[in-house]
Amino acid sequence: MPVQTTEHEVPHTSTVPANKGKAVKLRVREHDGTPPNTPPDKRRVVLMLHGRTVPVLAVYDIGLGDYSWSRVLAHAGYDVFMMDLQGMGRSPRPEMDKACNANPDHHDRVTYPNLPLTSACAPSYPHQLTNSQSDWDELHAVVEYIKHRHGVQQLDMIGNSAAAFAMGPYAIQHKENVRSLMFQAPAFTPNGQDSAPGTDFGAPFPMPRDTPPYPMALGLKEGLKTAWKKEVSPDCPGQQAPDAVDLVWKAIMESDDVGSTWGKPLPGGGTEGVSRQRQPFTWGWNKKTAPLHGTLGGPVPVCIVYGDLDKTVTEGVVSVTELYKAIPGENKLMFKVSCASHQMVWEGRRTTLHTMSKQWLKHNKVFGREKGSFHVDDNDEVTVLPVP
Repeated sequence: MPVQTTEHEVPHTSTVPANKGKAVKLRVREHDGTPPNTPPDKRRVVLMLHGRTVPVLAVYDIGLGDYSWSRVLAHAGYDVFMMDLQGMGRSPRPEMDKACNANPDHHDRVTYPNLPLTSACAPSYPHQLTNSQSDWDELHAVVEYIKHRHGVQQLDMIGNSAAAFAMGPYAIQHKENVRSLMFQAPAFTPNGQDSAPGTDFGAPFPMPRDTPPYPMALGLKEGLKTAWKKEVSPDCPGQQAPDAVDLVWKAIMESDDVGSTWGKPLPGGGTEGVSRQRQPFTWGWNKKTAPLHGTLGGPVPVCIVYGDLDKTVTEGVVSVTELYKAIPGENKLMFKVSCASHQMVWEGRRTTLHTMSKQWLKHNKVFGREKGSFHVDDNDEVTVLPVP
């Protein structure tokens, strides 16, 4: 199926505290594989959202072979949109072009332009950057833009990692806009920040909250390599390609025209770059809010996929299995995939992930299953997995 690619700039009045009230343009890429002459009521639109640290194009659209999940879906006949929230990728990054606004512990990662920063470099904006409400507002702006553009009533949504903090509550508040949810390695804090008393999702105190007192962190390529290595098993040959870290880092840098100029100098000139990561304050995604109105697993079916080597969403205060249990309806699936980590989108099992997403979008079933929790082995054989 031929795919048409379009770059969009979605107009929005910002509710991010750092630039509240200003007109901004949210960056969205579209890969449209819709068959010709498809009427609006038959057009299937998928909206994909990034997690906490990696911009959307580096997650879903690395332009090499079958790494691009978005193109796989577009070639299957879907109209696929990928959006960056403010503070990420190619969307506006208020207060993030000032290196002193980074975590002071990360100042030694910056060359700005030629001299390392020191801890005495005080932030000019000593606050967290974004919050749950601003994320929901931006997601809604893009959803309404897509609906108006194509005349559709509902979108399917796919989210990676911390995207669940935006897409989950959004679906509960706007179930009329969401046909289904698919979460890959979703972050969920069962005992996380409550909503305001008497409301479903309202912020319990003014934004921004001053802990931590800076709007961004800085990540290094070596940090990506180290974190990923912790979830790679020697018993899983082919899990991580030898050049995977290089490919991912290159994609991250291509989405950051400022961060790509920071970092340690390279022998041939230029710099290795740093990943600018927004510091959000989130609420409303916990075991009290996920069941609200009986939406998730009811009017909005949910499919969860995570790797058996994924420690990011299975240890500490974050729990993918607690999310599954908190979803109130029966229209829910969860799959634990063997030999896959939190970075499954770039690993050998990504092709299984792509297959599962196509089945989910077409049938709201995966491997013939409509509901329940399962394990997927190396040969895509499926067995029941009890939920702890």
